[in-house]
Amino acid sequence: MNDSSSNTIKVDIWSDIACPWCFVGKRKFETAVAGFDGKVEVEYHSFELSPDTPVDFEGDEVDFLATHKGLPREQAKGMLDNMLGIAESVGLHYDYDSLHHTNTVKAHELIHFAKANGAQLDVVERLLSAYFEKGRHLGRIDVLADIAAEAGLDREAAVAALESNQYLAAVRADQAQAVEYGINGVPFFVFENKYGVSGAQDPATFGQVFSQVASEKTAGDEQSPRGEDAPAEVTR
Repeated sequence: MNDSSSNTIKVDIWSDIACPWCFVGKRKFETAVAGFDGKVEVEYHSFELSPDTPVDFEGDEVDFLATHKGLPREQAKGMLDNMLGIAESVGLHYDYDSLHHTNTVKAHELIHFAKANGAQLDVVERLLSAYFEKGRHLGRIDVLADIAAEAGLDREAAVAALESNQYLAAVRADQAQAVEYGINGVPFFVFENKYGVSGAQDPATFGQVFSQVASEKTAGDEQSPRGEDAPAEVTR
């Protein structure tokens, strides 16, 4: 292992662009990264919370929670109001009145297209903001291609990739890996294929894991990658 890779902590993140906690967790994780005195490499992986959702869902987010999750409408509205406050606490401005609930598989394909073209982190951020803050319909290829172009990627190439399902196999591979790891909710953060952190934890929690992993690296106490074994979950 060269010096660069040995001094870099790899974090694999399973998330869904329709997951409100994933955007909040992203912000908290980024705060921890900013406070960590070391290099961090991040890779995003696909997870669909509601793969049976139609591209053009009829109704708002309250309707979705009521019909798909079986929640009373008042309870669903209360949950969304609570989520608005949580998002604001990390500088995010969710707009549930404008949100288009949709199937997210094409958005995940775009994330893999962006990864292949060196812009994954930028596109993930743009997708989450587009979904939760800007009311853009991320089930539509033309909207996704616009976002790719806004990130500096080739719009026509993005359209071709999405229309041909070029990266669908990569999405399914991520989902299969999540099953192997026992991941049943997102966000889920895997540090160095060894330690898993579930949920939008506080920056201090992520910071503790960074410190632990960095200490092991410094001590030369790295375990071999776990492969398809589940990473040890350090918090719930």
